[in-house]
Amino acid sequence: MNILSIIIAIVCLIIGGASGYSIFRYLIKGKYNTSIEQAKKEAEVIKEKKLLEVKEKFLNKKAELEKEVQTRNQKIQQNENRLKQREISLNQRQEDIFRRKQEVEQQLQRIENEKKILQTKHNELDKMQDMERAKLEELSGLSAEEAKDRLIESLKDKAKLDAASYINEIVDEAKLNANLEAKKIVIRTIQRVATETAIENSVSVFHIDNDEVKGRIIGREGRNIRALEAVTGVEIVVDDTPEAIVISAFDPVRREICRLALHQLVSDGRIHPARIEEVVAKVKKQLDNEIIETGKRTAIDLGIHGLHPELIRIIGKMKYRSSYGQNLLQHARETANLCAVMASELGLNPKKAKRAGLLHDIGKVPDEETDLPHALYGGKIAEKYKEKSDICNAIAAHHDEVEMTTLLAPIVQVCDAISGARPGARREIVEAYIKRLNDLESIAMSYPGVTKTYAIQAGRELRVIVGADKIDDTESEKLSSEIATKIQNEMTYPGQVKITVIRETRSVAYAK
Repeated sequence: MNILSIIIAIVCLIIGGASGYSIFRYLIKGKYNTSIEQAKKEAEVIKEKKLLEVKEKFLNKKAELEKEVQTRNQKIQQNENRLKQREISLNQRQEDIFRRKQEVEQQLQRIENEKKILQTKHNELDKMQDMERAKLEELSGLSAEEAKDRLIESLKDKAKLDAASYINEIVDEAKLNANLEAKKIVIRTIQRVATETAIENSVSVFHIDNDEVKGRIIGREGRNIRALEAVTGVEIVVDDTPEAIVISAFDPVRREICRLALHQLVSDGRIHPARIEEVVAKVKKQLDNEIIETGKRTAIDLGIHGLHPELIRIIGKMKYRSSYGQNLLQHARETANLCAVMASELGLNPKKAKRAGLLHDIGKVPDEETDLPHALYGGKIAEKYKEKSDICNAIAAHHDEVEMTTLLAPIVQVCDAISGARPGARREIVEAYIKRLNDLESIAMSYPGVTKTYAIQAGRELRVIVGADKIDDTESEKLSSEIATKIQNEMTYPGQVKITVIRETRSVAYAK
């Protein structure tokens, strides 16, 4: 019974499993078929969408291509129209050219015919002129060449007389106006520049509190004063003058070094040869710095910029140099201001003129001995330190030792003379001044053939008048050279002296 139940249960179980499998398979198959159908439908939908998109893109592309083709066709049509217009224009031009060519050929033909007619008339005119010339020569008794020569000579003489008279009038008028204008400019320039009068000597006086200090300065057996003179290169005079020691030297820099060294030594109280050397060396350095500072301050006061440091040092050294008692730095500053004013009056650049005026005497303070005149040496220094050519020429030419190439040069020359010749600028005894002028004239008068001599421009120029019948042009040149050499060897004078020999022939006639 149990076995049967088990078998029945197993059979039922198998039948149920087979039924369940069949049912499950049926359901799965149904779902699968349904999914496939749905997938096919979706695929169809997607396919239709893609086809629509492709058709739309194709239509868009087709429309763009058609538009582009249409645009290109329009351009081609426009180019064809332009070419047709150009072709028409070229054809018209070609026709115009052809027509003008025909007109030109016709004109050339007419000109050729007219030339032939003119040539014929010219030949006839020549024949008539020859006939008239022959008749005139027969009537006058002169050939054509002789008559022409006489006419030319008479016209030449008349033209020369008229030209000479006209030139003399122009020259006289120009000289008169030039002198008046020059005087006005110089007077205005001098009036606008205020100057000081300062005279420098070749000695300096060092003041002391009491005569006891003199003994300390002299030292045992004079060793201190000898050491100080040896180191500074000056002469120290200690005499009976109360509370004063005289320092004598022609070099103002040395005098200043000695004066400052004495001041420090007396203030310190220690005076012996080793201390003297130490103090003098220190003072020299201080003075070098002061020279540079003076040069810088001078350039700043005058508004001059861009100077080479070495030129600034040279300008500072001018403070300790003098020419005939006139301080060189003061003279340079005064000349610079005069140059600026005069350049402004003439419509020139006042800054350049002021620069040239300040530097014009830098050749008077050389660091080394030279045989060149100070103007030429100053020009070389300025050229060495890259100053412009017109300024170098103004420096070198302010005593007429080289040719003046710019208007700056005569301005510097005139202002230098104004600064040096004004009252009180330079110290020279009147008697010595007059004697120097007389000596200049006497030397020139000692030569044969000289009729008159004139020392002008405060002795800067000597004019020598010679007889035209006694000395010729070659001898005049030789005479000026000989007079210059004799003056240079026998006289002492400031700057330079220009010797001008004048030889002229005068023709005098009287109408009675």
